[in-house]
Amino acid sequence: MLELNGVEVEDTYCEAFEGIYSRFIITAKHRWLLEKAAVASTSLPSTVFGESEGGIESWISPEETPDGRTGVIAQVWVAKSKKFMDVLMREMGKRIRQGILVVPTTRVFNATESDNYIDTELNVGRCGDAYEWEEERWDRKVIVVPIMFGEFVIERYIGYADGIAGGNVWYFCEREDSALEAGEAAVEALKSITGVITSFDICSAGSKIETKYPEIGPTTNHYFCPLLKNKIKDSKVPEGVKSIPEVVINGVNLDVLKKAMYVAMKVGSKIDGVVKISAGNYGGKLGRHRLYLKDIIEEFD
Repeated sequence: MLELNGVEVEDTYCEAFEGIYSRFIITAKHRWLLEKAAVASTSLPSTVFGESEGGIESWISPEETPDGRTGVIAQVWVAKSKKFMDVLMREMGKRIRQGILVVPTTRVFNATESDNYIDTELNVGRCGDAYEWEEERWDRKVIVVPIMFGEFVIERYIGYADGIAGGNVWYFCEREDSALEAGEAAVEALKSITGVITSFDICSAGSKIETKYPEIGPTTNHYFCPLLKNKIKDSKVPEGVKSIPEVVINGVNLDVLKKAMYVAMKVGSKIDGVVKISAGNYGGKLGRHRLYLKDIIEEFD
């Protein structure tokens, strides 16, 4: 039996799939303003509805930002499809306009290393209603948007690139407190890994593909709901398990995603009350990348 720190690791895999991400820096005059913009612009994962999901990659010091202010690196992801550019333009515009531009003193800069980019004059700059203008600041071409508070500044060209989304780790826990502690430990540990986000942070409701109500999208993964253990014949919840949180991880490449999954498994295995570690998959129906937990542990342990 495979173990980490005495905790069983199931011999299974998670499915990961191709996505498109844009990685950018947000700065603001004060930390509380930055926190508001970072959370507002990255919340509500909704790629399953043909939209986007986002996450905070890391908080960075003034020495690491173009304008010398405290900042955060954020990512926005969309599904890779024939029309991904339409979705990316719409979603980036929506999240920046409604989540960042409206927060006083904020600015946005590119942080994606790529030859592909979106022109933010089209989906953000035009909030200036043709009164916006372009100039050079901090050795970057930026759009200055006049707003009632003063100005909003965004770098004109923000890159996008191919990434790998949907890596995940499950913790089978004896107590709710153990589940929260394991999830929090994983999310915090992953902030030190460049290029990954946890779009749900601690996800409390893993879903499945098949559903009785397709009109509302994915529904609860009933096989793994502890409350249903004694109510359904095909429950997959082990005896004594009361909570199963999931940490979903997106990475700018496959290597960084696998490293993140290893770190999530390692830190989770150290939490008292975690009795088993696993991952969610859909029988190969969702993503073409099968990331086996055993292989990841052998690679990094």
